[in-house]
Amino acid sequence: MEILSKYLHHMITVFPALLKGAVLTVEITALSVFFGIVIGLVMSLGKLSRNPLFKIPSIVYIDFIRGTPLFVQILLFYYGIAGLIAEIIDGPFRFEPLFAGVVVCSINSGAYVAEIFRAGIQSIERGQMEAARSLGMTHRQAMRYVILPQAFKRVIPPLGNEFIILLKDSSLLSIIGVLELAQSGRLYVAATYASFPVYIEVALVYLVMTLTISRFVAWTERRLGVGDSREQSL
Repeated sequence: MEILSKYLHHMITVFPALLKGAVLTVEITALSVFFGIVIGLVMSLGKLSRNPLFKIPSIVYIDFIRGTPLFVQILLFYYGIAGLIAEIIDGPFRFEPLFAGVVVCSINSGAYVAEIFRAGIQSIERGQMEAARSLGMTHRQAMRYVILPQAFKRVIPPLGNEFIILLKDSSLLSIIGVLELAQSGRLYVAATYASFPVYIEVALVYLVMTLTISRFVAWTERRLGVGDSREQSL
């Protein structure tokens, strides 16, 4: 009972710090996925383009980011690129950890989102594009008003999975001092050595966040499905 009481005390004491770290984790993830969607959409269209000036850089970017660990990308940007800039300007230079975290996670997410969008666009029947072009639309108009709206509905589930994956992977940002959820727990453990109750609570907070996001994505998917069925019935 004494051990249980002590563990509960640590869990209650550390909870405000974990909650603050969880909010920052969600904010970083939301910003990163938002910018990742913008980057991914551009890169997916570039990869599908027939113009090598757009296609080749998109392929190189996607393959490089997907083929290297996020941990290495964080170190490369925060230490490597910052060190390169310091040498160029011949003076000290460093990125703010939070800024670096959002940038790296956005770039990382963009590569995976690009493949999600590419698969979604290619899943739309070719006849949709041909029908839009036969109505007098340009390729850009057909892509904007016909293909992309349909593709977006199909990529919502994998986009939700990408959000969850990045939410968990954001714990790697603790290596550069970002005070997200995992780092908040680690600092408390370093001061109290109460590793078991704290890390259990960190895991539970991650679990609550991921389950909540999963339920929201499922709800959104059902809502879009209801909308489609109504359109078909009309």
